Amino acid sequence: MSFLKRITITALAVATLAAGGAARADEQYFPLQSYRVGPYAAGGTGFFGGFIDYMTLINTRDGGVNGVKLVWDECETEYAVEKGVECYQRQKSHADTAAWNPLSVGIAYAMIDGVTADKVPLITVNHGRTDTTDGRVFPYVFPLLLNPYSETSGIVNYIASKEGGLESLKGKKIVVLYHGSPYGKETIPIYDLLAEKYGFTVVQIEVPHPGNEQGAQWLQIRREAPDYVVLRGWGVMNPVALTTAQRNGFPVDHIIGNVWSNSEEDALPAGDAAIGYTAITTQASGNQYPVLQEIIKTVYDAGQGNLSDKSRIGSVYHNLGIVNGILNVEAIRIAQAKFGNRTLTGDEVRWGFEHLQLSPERVKELGAENLFHSINVTYDNHEGEGYVTFQQWDGKKWNVVSDWIAPDWALLRPIITKSSEAYAAEKGLPIRTSEDADKVTQ
Repeated sequence: MSFLKRITITALAVATLAAGGAARADEQYFPLQSYRVGPYAAGGTGFFGGFIDYMTLINTRDGGVNGVKLVWDECETEYAVEKGVECYQRQKSHADTAAWNPLSVGIAYAMIDGVTADKVPLITVNHGRTDTTDGRVFPYVFPLLLNPYSETSGIVNYIASKEGGLESLKGKKIVVLYHGSPYGKETIPIYDLLAEKYGFTVVQIEVPHPGNEQGAQWLQIRREAPDYVVLRGWGVMNPVALTTAQRNGFPVDHIIGNVWSNSEEDALPAGDAAIGYTAITTQASGNQYPVLQEIIKTVYDAGQGNLSDKSRIGSVYHNLGIVNGILNVEAIRIAQAKFGNRTLTGDEVRWGFEHLQLSPERVKELGAENLFHSINVTYDNHEGEGYVTFQQWDGKKWNVVSDWIAPDWALLRPIITKSSEAYAAEKGLPIRTSEDADKVTQ
């Protein structure tokens, strides 16, 4: 999107705020708590750029969602929780807010109580608090596509596939090198549980924010001599890990990146140290998919693209933003089919997300076949199946090296349910039924 158009949309949003947050009948608002500066700017510019590009496509090609234009403004958070909360307080006055998409675990944690009171969905695609998967307790929080525990299960299953099966994990040693933040620490207990279940040793090592100093951690890894290192990083921590691993002689093809360690911005700065590095993903990279080609033709060729560097079109973060846009738009479309082709309330959009069921066939219709697999959200499962794949870096691009893999839900769901129900008991919250979920605030 051009700078001038972004300013125009922001001005419209500010005017709406000045008018007391009154909603227009033909607009649906997305508050974007973006981060385009700071150590995590690569993720923020790519993700929010892709999200905006998809909304621009819908507005330009389709005239909005059934005639309802999508509008948005950005509030810079620098990935800092306090700034994210300030943005939330500043932007939430809109009466036509569809959903929040902060792409930050810390900011999302800080917003859970607020969005629940406001009855507006909070989307934490590929991240967030694991037990918010249980929509019976967390009706307004949606860790779409992947939660931290299903990601962990997918990574362990992938390592097992390289070793000959889950039974071959017995006696192995895995180091988890994690970002020193709520996001990084989220998977500590599930790695411990899986290590106990499958008989491998796990050593979990913290890297303080932002992660540009890792000498001591990799010396410890040398002493531990693990079979694999799982890189649970973010931002600058990832290329530093890869280059430091090379200096310490650890083989890169035995480093498995998590979903926030899987981008071009993680691999390219590491140079040759990244060649052979493998990482999990919920969406493939590349611009060959029909939806990407349509965005190039309709949005970028018309000078409306959000990314200033066109070489990033189809990159991991950009494609995640596009997939996130698809999920948000389809939730609105599904909700409109029930409530009418008009501006929706946050609670009506919540209903749409709780019926967000996109089969592989529907994904193909949307021009995203093989970009992502599918999603099947219900009132009590706010993730939607958790299919992942793995990609390997060849020095220039990512190449998919696995089929779509599902997590071990038989193992994970009881853990999630126990945690969410304990949270409900602590907070005095009700456990929703399907009948409760169908009740909507107009």
